[in-house]
Amino acid sequence: MKHQDVFLHNALHDRLELFKPIQPGKVSIYVCGPTVYNYLHIGNLRPVVVFDVLRKLFIHLGYEVRFVSNVTDIDDKIVEKAKAEHLDEKDITTRFTEHYLTDLKNIASMIPDALPTVTQHIQSIIAFIQALLDKGYAYEVEGDVYFRVSSMLTYGQLSNVNLESLKSGSRVEVSSDKENPLDFSLWKKVSSGLTFDAPFGRGRPGWHTECVVMIQESFDQTKIDIHGGGFDLKFPHHENEIAQAQAMYQHTLANYWLHNGFINVDQQKMSKSLGNVVLAKDFIGQYGGPLLRYVLLATHYRMPVNMSAAIIENANNELNKMISSYRQLTLTLQLQNIDLENGVSGNIDRFIEVLAQDINTANALTEIHSLIKQINADLRMAMKDYDRLTLHFFTIQQMLSILGLSLSFTVLSLEDKAMYRKYETAKANKDFATSDALRNTLIEKKILV
Repeated sequence: MKHQDVFLHNALHDRLELFKPIQPGKVSIYVCGPTVYNYLHIGNLRPVVVFDVLRKLFIHLGYEVRFVSNVTDIDDKIVEKAKAEHLDEKDITTRFTEHYLTDLKNIASMIPDALPTVTQHIQSIIAFIQALLDKGYAYEVEGDVYFRVSSMLTYGQLSNVNLESLKSGSRVEVSSDKENPLDFSLWKKVSSGLTFDAPFGRGRPGWHTECVVMIQESFDQTKIDIHGGGFDLKFPHHENEIAQAQAMYQHTLANYWLHNGFINVDQQKMSKSLGNVVLAKDFIGQYGGPLLRYVLLATHYRMPVNMSAAIIENANNELNKMISSYRQLTLTLQLQNIDLENGVSGNIDRFIEVLAQDINTANALTEIHSLIKQINADLRMAMKDYDRLTLHFFTIQQMLSILGLSLSFTVLSLEDKAMYRKYETAKANKDFATSDALRNTLIEKKILV
């Protein structure tokens, strides 16, 4: 099958590149998932939405996609949380993994094909670290194991960081035990919290090794097509992943590295220190999952998203216009007893073309709004073309499905259809008391907006 060209901005080379899969017709995608010690904030959901759309685009184009996103369930923050709540670490990670999966459902993102955890792969991680030690790419100091960055001449190829400026300790783990300030932890000797026995001493793994091991075991291959995550992971996390893959396998772990931008709140970076962190569950509870997804889609993924009251209100208005037209369309077709379960979409080549240009969801939304205008115009026609309206319905359904904007409509019963006709008659007869009462009922049943 011939697939449409997809272009992605590859951070490894800092340029737009034509996507070429390792295996024809198949796509392997790995996205760094959350550390499950607390509720997710809206920034955690941006890569979820971005790479969910990319996954759905590839599926639409006929690729067989394997999509994996890890869950970090071993971390100092998890240990601290468990101590503070007098619980086992497993209690903490189970609770917040469940909240994470609820967030995915609420924003209509597909569940990954696999959700590997660190605890599931601990023995493989230990074996991987031992192999790095055996090859001379790592060294052990009294139970702590560090990666020897000086052994990797290509270090910095992803992030293009100035290695000399980093040696002062900025954004590196400072320790007097290191040979070099840039060396990063593979294994930490600790006695409290969740620990494991290893040849180099009891402790727990550092953060940067888990993804390299999970990719190998989740895909049964050491190199994949696409590795994604937030821009904040580019350095040091993803840089350190590549260093380990280069040391062990002599490659960059993934052919394409993609990073989404930050979320700002009123033009300020969202951070705990500023006290402006917005939890996903709170945003969804107040505005709903579809609106959060819409806001995240409305800006190109590599650009920062700014959350403000004005932007949220504008997005809500745009989404409501879309919902209103969509429901009016489904209502009109159902009143004609037209089957909305089985049908053929119209041409969405332009929509796919803009999405295939580096996941340009903002322009894809523009295509949807253009179709909405056509739908509204056709709905206003006195002599309606129901075949054309039916084509519109299945076309917009397909577009919305790829973006993950799960707009719902009420399947009308015979009673619902009779009620709507009474509403139309009352309105035509200027029986406002009756029409208003019926309208309110129709709105409650989500037949009208």
